[in-house]
Amino acid sequence: MRQLKWRWLLILSILPLAGCSGITRVQPWEKGTLAKPEMTFEGDVLDTNFTEHTYFSKEGASGGGGVGGGGCGCN
Repeated sequence: MRQLKWRWLLILSILPLAGCSGITRVQPWEKGTLAKPEMTFEGDVLDTNFTEHTYFSKEGASGGGGVGGGGCGCN
């Protein structure tokens, strides 16, 4: 039983390292593709600004778009 536990512990510790072995470096000629505006996390800047404007217009407060709760102070 104890040997089985160590075997599973060994497998579970090696598995994440095996997943990292497939990671490759970005080549210099690939960096232009990654620098395109559509590759950003926030997506379209105009759409983000419109969404934020709608949010603070409805809530009556600006900022704090990344936290829970609303402009009324309730969570």
